[in-house]
Amino acid sequence: MGKKRIVKTEGQKVDKSLRDRAVSRTPKKKLVVGILHIQSTFNNTKALLTDMDGNAIMASSSGALGFKGAKKGTPFAAAKIGEVLAEKAQMIGVKEVHVVVRGVGSGRESAIRSFSAKGIDIVSIKDRTPVPFNGPRAKKARRV
Repeated sequence: MGKKRIVKTEGQKVDKSLRDRAVSRTPKKKLVVGILHIQSTFNNTKALLTDMDGNAIMASSSGALGFKGAKKGTPFAAAKIGEVLAEKAQMIGVKEVHVVVRGVGSGRESAIRSFSAKGIDIVSIKDRTPVPFNGPRAKKARRV
């Protein structure tokens, strides 16, 4: 079996190699105004930057940055996604974004805050969380 390797990690740190790889993959297309779509669930947070027509330019998620399990749904992971995506957006010249948020997870606000902290202006924030009109079918009535 051999020796067991013990890897010690401190707190919630982003894997440096995964972060560098995420930043290095930037498209050559130049863009000034875009739409930032943030999908925040209880288990994960995903962010997608598109042009004004809705064509995807770049994306990131907490899993792509090296977070695993329950840590993917935390506000800290969402903040790191916002930072990485903002760095990539600055490389292609984005100056302002419209934000569209979906979902009820804990990373909604922190992803937006960290994105705007990098110096990109946020023009508008829209909440497009899907809400059921009817909901699921009710249970059948009990016969006593």
